[in-house]
Amino acid sequence: MGKKTKIKWLSEPQKHDYSSAESYLTLTLEQQAAKNVVKELERAEMSEVPAKDIFRSSGLSLLGVSNSHVEKDRAKIILDERLAPLLLFRGQHGGKLVIADGYHRLCAVYTFDEDAMIPCKIV
Repeated sequence: MGKKTKIKWLSEPQKHDYSSAESYLTLTLEQQAAKNVVKELERAEMSEVPAKDIFRSSGLSLLGVSNSHVEKDRAKIILDERLAPLLLFRGQHGGKLVIADGYHRLCAVYTFDEDAMIPCKIV
């Protein structure tokens, strides 16, 4: 069995990740509701969830390495740079988990290790 690539993470999401999450959430939530979710995310404790479980619960497809954002995050992993944790929302969207921020990072990590533990904040 080959050696698994070690993925490094920042200890907290970056400030701009929250505004990105809010922007994404406003596509399915009213503006104030999206703001409220982001406030909850800012206060939430960090957790860790296996990459494959995030994909299964979100119902999303894995983006290929030909996606420029996935390629950029794969390069960060290869260069031993730290990735920002994901921001996740347990919405009322048919029971699906919403990846409010970090979908491309998740796809990049999955290409190295589907069992990788992904740091995230989830509300």
